[in-house]
Amino acid sequence: MMCATDGDQDSDGVSGDRAGNDSALFSALLEDSAEDLYENAPCGYLSTLLDGQIAKVNGTLLTWLGYERGDLVGRKSFSDLLTVGGRIYYETHLAPLLLMQGEISGIALELKSAGGTRLPVLVTSTVKTGGDGEPLLIRTTVFDARDRRAYEEELLRAHRESDRERERLQQLTTTLQKTLLPSALANVPGLNVAAHYHVASIDEVGGDFYDLFPLTGGSWGMFLGDVCGKGAEAAVVTSLARYTLRAAAVYDPDPAAVLSNLNTVLNHEYNGHDPRFCTVVYGLLTPDAEHGYQVTLASGGHPPALLMRADGTAEYLPTPGGQLIGVLPDAHIATTAVHLGPGDTLLLHTDGLTEAHTDGTSAGDRYGDEALLEFGRDLAPTTARDTIAAIRTLLDTLGTGVDDDTALLAVSVPRPEREGQQ
Repeated sequence: MMCATDGDQDSDGVSGDRAGNDSALFSALLEDSAEDLYENAPCGYLSTLLDGQIAKVNGTLLTWLGYERGDLVGRKSFSDLLTVGGRIYYETHLAPLLLMQGEISGIALELKSAGGTRLPVLVTSTVKTGGDGEPLLIRTTVFDARDRRAYEEELLRAHRESDRERERLQQLTTTLQKTLLPSALANVPGLNVAAHYHVASIDEVGGDFYDLFPLTGGSWGMFLGDVCGKGAEAAVVTSLARYTLRAAAVYDPDPAAVLSNLNTVLNHEYNGHDPRFCTVVYGLLTPDAEHGYQVTLASGGHPPALLMRADGTAEYLPTPGGQLIGVLPDAHIATTAVHLGPGDTLLLHTDGLTEAHTDGTSAGDRYGDEALLEFGRDLAPTTARDTIAAIRTLLDTLGTGVDDDTALLAVSVPRPEREGQQ
């Protein structure tokens, strides 16, 4: 039989004392927790009679609002603590809804403190009923929403600033886009001329471009092209292409020579790790004795021009084999020639039109070359202005299905008996 030592007795005594203290603390917590939790909870509590008169309020809410308990209990109603707008909203909407449903949750309101300041809060109220189901009083929980309100205001400020930045960017983009297009088309004797630029996105500068300008000897040059990519980089290439084409046409107006010069410039400037290229169609317009124009077209990988005749027929002017401008040192340039007589219309366009989705989404079918050819057949005979107007309507019909910018340039020889020369 073993006997306990003095040390064992001391250890048991310490353990017993600790257990006794823990038990006393636990009992104290049980006795105090309910009232203390109500009084010093991290949220506000108040109970009101059915008419809104405050019957009970906890210390947390009194501290937030700067009131003494006697200032509120039996003296004020819950609506007295609200701002004017909040009081109207509570009395006309929330209170009736609360009595109908028995609960309202997460309502954003503002309470007035004793000093007149406003406290943004979120309020949840429930109706307590008796054993017979009749409502007795209303219990309301109030959460401090100052941090949330500050966050929301900061978020709203950030959104507004973002909107202003986007507006500035869009204005800059629009201004830059305008500098890449002629402010107005030249007035060509004996020709009806019209153009349009359809912007697919106001947030980015597109790479489509066109121009029409006089040359020596009564002839005229025109071009339309599409630079690979979008944004500032594409705008730089677009600007270089436009001015190079005009300068090259003055030096040698032969269409093939003009595009060859542009190819040399682009291939020289952008032959490194970030190559840039474009598709271009360039035309030389020369008046003839038959009250029309002889047109020589050169194409560097560009969609074929659409010719709509006075007799109601329409066809593409094929330029097969024309290669992208700027990719190869010696790109092949395809050429073709056509005579425009009275009533004939020639349309140049970029592939934003034919590549558009017909159902307005990125998953729809492409509009395509055949659809445009059929469109031209239905339109012929027509004029440059009517052609551009009809295609603008078509682009609007396709809506968001047009996900790339589209440039259009049309020329037509008017019929003297029907159209005034411009």
